[in-house]
Amino acid sequence: MALDTGFPVQDARDDFLRARRRAALSAVRRRMHGRSATYDVLLPFDEVVAALGRRGERDLGLQVIEVDSIVGSVDRSTGFDRLFRPTSDEAERRFARIDVALRRGAEMPPIEVYRVGDVHFVIDGHHRVAVARALGWTTINAHVVEVLTAVGADRDLRLEDLPTKGHERVFAERVPLPPRMRERIALSQGRDFGVLAEMVEAWGFRYMQQRGRMMDRQETARTWFTEEYEPAVELLRQTGLLTGGTETEAYLRLSAERYRLLRSHSWDDGTIERLRGTVDRARRT
Repeated sequence: MALDTGFPVQDARDDFLRARRRAALSAVRRRMHGRSATYDVLLPFDEVVAALGRRGERDLGLQVIEVDSIVGSVDRSTGFDRLFRPTSDEAERRFARIDVALRRGAEMPPIEVYRVGDVHFVIDGHHRVAVARALGWTTINAHVVEVLTAVGADRDLRLEDLPTKGHERVFAERVPLPPRMRERIALSQGRDFGVLAEMVEAWGFRYMQQRGRMMDRQETARTWFTEEYEPAVELLRQTGLLTGGTETEAYLRLSAERYRLLRSHSWDDGTIERLRGTVDRARRT
């Protein structure tokens, strides 16, 4: 929280120096904990949207948004880190001018941002966001343009997650599940999205052969989820086999093992017992 000594110019300089120290300390902690060099980097808007798959946009007008939701920028050379702490002294003059004005009772004009999922990217107003953070603000006025994407983004998204998000986007295109169903699919390894997509497509091909009728991708995805994925996950949960990672990771791993052992795509008592024996042996080794 910013201090107020009654001397706005000095207080503004102290705010800036405090934010600079925090940025430097964060870099030290990042190295001590073995985190990547990009861990605290502002998310680049263009790269994020390319990975998530742009589908359109809509102007939402003036809104009050949470300062903590602002984690990116359209400009890669802003001079701020992910928490809008200055990474050099070049930002001090504009930072101090805004800080002093606010301390003297001026109103801050709204910033301009893009919204992608749960996060925001600054179009205009980087220094205003930096000062708002330094002063301990929790919300800020912003003109918001929402960018719609095939895959969403949450506040934990970081630069190193973008390759996985790209794989997730391709999965969403190949297996277009409704949002409620899509939220259940969680994989930590990007390549696994491709494996799962192939599995769904193969399941859909067999299903159409058995039923003697064609289905488009949307129907195939919904049918796979309701007739294969949900029942299988529930069966694996009841039999104690839904362990190790997310439910989707367990389903993917055990489905592949089921086919390797039995060349079967069914879930019956014999399949479960064979899988249980395999899992038990793996745990003992």
